[in-house]
Amino acid sequence: MPQYIYKAISNEGKRIEGIFEATDKAAVIRMLNDKESFPVSVKEKIAKDVTEIKLYSRVKTKDIAIFCRQFYSMLNAGVPIVNCLNILRQQTEKKKLKLVLAEIYEGVNKGETFSDTLKEHPRIFPELLIYMVEAGEVSGNLDIVMERMANHFEKEYKINNKIKSATFYPIILAFIATLVVIFLLTFVMPTFVGMFQTAGVLLPLPTRILIATSDALQSYWYVFLAVLTVVVYIFKVYIRTESGRYNIDSIKLKIPIVKGLVQKVATTRFSRTLSTLVASGIPLLKALETVSGVVGNRVYSVAIMNIRSEVRDGVELATPIIRDKLFPPMLGNMIRIGEESGTLDDVLERTAIFYDEEVDVAIGQLTTILEPLMIVVMAVVIGAIVIAMILPMFDMMQLVA
Repeated sequence: MPQYIYKAISNEGKRIEGIFEATDKAAVIRMLNDKESFPVSVKEKIAKDVTEIKLYSRVKTKDIAIFCRQFYSMLNAGVPIVNCLNILRQQTEKKKLKLVLAEIYEGVNKGETFSDTLKEHPRIFPELLIYMVEAGEVSGNLDIVMERMANHFEKEYKINNKIKSATFYPIILAFIATLVVIFLLTFVMPTFVGMFQTAGVLLPLPTRILIATSDALQSYWYVFLAVLTVVVYIFKVYIRTESGRYNIDSIKLKIPIVKGLVQKVATTRFSRTLSTLVASGIPLLKALETVSGVVGNRVYSVAIMNIRSEVRDGVELATPIIRDKLFPPMLGNMIRIGEESGTLDDVLERTAIFYDEEVDVAIGQLTTILEPLMIVVMAVVIGAIVIAMILPMFDMMQLVA
């Protein structure tokens, strides 16, 4: 028997939602009428197979930015929301987003609000976008909201790209170094072992360790592979837990060459997102709760929620931010100026622009440090292996002499 997702208004004026198993929609409506509730929408719950769930798993920030920009352009031109969604669902090339937009279009076409249809897809649309759309619908400024969201996600996409670019080269170097080490141990080292055994020389300790490692890698490579797979899996599971994510993010803030970048990225995200929310009329407490989920670092998320608790108790926003050493002193001082002048959203926007430039500088510095550091590490590891290989040759030369 099919299941139906229903939304209704009770006789007391409360909104109710749920899932009911029935033969058809009429049976669901009769059930709601029996409970003296007015049905708003009733639609069949479609079971999704594993491949479809995987398809829905993730939409990139770039896709959301394009969606918001196109939606704003059409709204600004006077196109109704339903028509906007109809156009977007047809022209969107991203399959994940295309399927979701088709469902959203059907929901809005049946009388649901745009924000409610977005809430049905929390894995696709960020919480920030959903809250902003809801605020835009209430205020009647959905076009302005979509423009702000387009700008926000475009900047977020640029920051993510810069961070990926900074780490790409070191990752490639580490990968190449690993391949070189495996090649030396599995293909080159066995050639030297035969030569050493024929010569009958006493092998130094580094060479014996290297030979033992080479033998183990050749004979038990599947064990190494299995252990590596298990370690990677455990690590992935660990970082998905609340404590795991928090501990990893804490470690990032203790690494000298990474700490500055993490702080600047969190600051620019905090400033830009809070500015956008406040400018759109979102209450400060709700805005801070939303911001805590988008800064990209659990340590900062916890700190922001603690700041929110103090603000709820009547403390000015600037006070706990200045006291909290996680944020740079400039942010707290700028917020104080914004609170005193009544231009908090504008001050936060200017602060975000400043720290966007600081992020660029920090990424450049990180790249400058990481690249030669990775080269040195790679040279030391490979050099140590080569030295361990050639050490016995000196003894062989002395025997010949």
